[in-house]
Amino acid sequence: MTEPRITPGTLRQLGPVNWAFCRIASRTLGLPDMHIFSTLGRTGGLFRGWLYYSARLMPFGTLSRRDTEMVILRTAHLRDSAYEMDHHIRLGRRAGVDAAMVERIVAGPDAGWSPRDTAILRAVDELVTDRDITDGTWQTITEHLSERQQIGLVMLVGQYDSLATTLGTLRVQRDR
Repeated sequence: MTEPRITPGTLRQLGPVNWAFCRIASRTLGLPDMHIFSTLGRTGGLFRGWLYYSARLMPFGTLSRRDTEMVILRTAHLRDSAYEMDHHIRLGRRAGVDAAMVERIVAGPDAGWSPRDTAILRAVDELVTDRDITDGTWQTITEHLSERQQIGLVMLVGQYDSLATTLGTLRVQRDR
């Protein structure tokens, strides 16, 4: 990866509220800096609005934490977002997503999943690659998810697809 197009912000560039959030979030994960937050935090109030929206999808979304992490990891894999893979492999462990499951998520919907998990992963694949879900996959999704969860699934994939675009375009460096 090339150098970041926009470098992580300082206290002056982030402002005290965003800077404090970035410091707390970084320390919580044992990192010197979470580049996603210290870069996006440079947008001021937009960052705080994005954080609220993001939190309403993860971890407080309509899907279980396990399903949420499965969706995010599949989206990150399809979008080749190493930054998101790094973070959500770590977060996924807390939700019961172990290394073997991550391998199966990367392998995709035909890697021996339950019908429910297959439907979710297939929906992710279709949304990321085609920007839509086929009628057949949608019918299967309706057999496993409530309407609220169906909407949440589409919004979650859209959020992490957009985030992969943002991280890639800004060349946000992986946290080490």
